[in-house]
Amino acid sequence: MQYTEFKKDLDSKLSKRLDVKNVHQIPHIDKVIVSIGVGSLHTRKGVKDFSEFEKNLTAITGQKPTMVMSKKNVSNFKLREGMPSMMTVTLRGKKAHYFLFKLMSIVLPRVRDFAGLSNKSFDHHGNYSLGLKSYEIFPELHPDSISLPTGLQVTIATDSRKKEDTKALLEEYGFVFHA
Repeated sequence: MQYTEFKKDLDSKLSKRLDVKNVHQIPHIDKVIVSIGVGSLHTRKGVKDFSEFEKNLTAITGQKPTMVMSKKNVSNFKLREGMPSMMTVTLRGKKAHYFLFKLMSIVLPRVRDFAGLSNKSFDHHGNYSLGLKSYEIFPELHPDSISLPTGLQVTIATDSRKKEDTKALLEEYGFVFHA
């Protein structure tokens, strides 16, 4: 299904489900933020070259990630100002839609003992966050190309201010939640 057709179908289903009459009250996905934390790899394992992570994150999302540097010293984490902290990619529009479709239909079913997503990962602003223990389950990556397996964080930012509306939106996308 094309993006525009899916969006129209999604809007009509959500307007009926949430019983809203104004189209501007229907929740939409603003952006999807995909990130990999590399700060601990730098401090604990001494990794200096993050090109492998950049290449893998580019393959997963289709966009080149940006490196986020630490802004201040945190002695408990052996983190100093200016050290690499994380790599992040922000997806909007069609790219966000295709990434979410791939995440729900291909990636999450490949997770061992997957029984659905947690209901506790919503924040008070209508956003949803989830984490994967390893990003090697994405179909674009070959398991042999990953030397240091690391986790992946996905944050779905919506324009909704209610947890229930965001949950309804994600359920229409095909996300499954457990109690």
